[in-house]
Amino acid sequence: MIDWQSVDTVLLDMDGTLLDLSFDNWFWQRHVPEAYARQLGLPQDEADRIIHDWISSHQGTLNWYCLDFWTDELGLEIARLKSEARDRISVRPGAETFLQRLQASGKQVIMVTNAHRDALDVKVAQTGIDQYFHELVSSHDYGHPKEAQAFWQHLQRHLPFEPTRALLVDDSLPVLHSAKLYGIGQPVSILHPDSSLPKREHTDPFVAIDDFESVLP
Repeated sequence: MIDWQSVDTVLLDMDGTLLDLSFDNWFWQRHVPEAYARQLGLPQDEADRIIHDWISSHQGTLNWYCLDFWTDELGLEIARLKSEARDRISVRPGAETFLQRLQASGKQVIMVTNAHRDALDVKVAQTGIDQYFHELVSSHDYGHPKEAQAFWQHLQRHLPFEPTRALLVDDSLPVLHSAKLYGIGQPVSILHPDSSLPKREHTDPFVAIDDFESVLP
């Protein structure tokens, strides 16, 4: 499924790829609306609707991923709420074995995430997965989300690599399409990013994996 002989650089997403997306889905769909309802004294269904509409309006932009932006918009300490709920953060099955094998392979291994640096800090402190990477890159470092071509341009200037000999594993189809457009050689999607939801059907044009241990280098 993965042609490891053609890979020099491995680019890995974090949320939904290495970490279970159930944490973030619970956090934004349940925890934040509940905190917002308490703070403003709103009925829960009204708070749910407001938060859902607000977040959806920024989907795919850097604001969507920015904890500082949502702290200002909602009047909630989003980074603190994430840190307080950190026990819910978990690594996806097989991901750590995959990272260990990559580390031993001699390939350049880079995390590329849309997560805000505050969220990234909480998650690596909780899981320890940062030890397996040569570099941790947040899209906030470049001012562009991974959905934008500008992200990949900044990445290549910052950490020179050959796109055609790069592998990207990500659960976001818009990100994978952006990477493919840029020339990333092997974009790979994730079938089961959120363990609390059913596995998605494989209808996209990318190689799709669920079990990391079946594609070890």
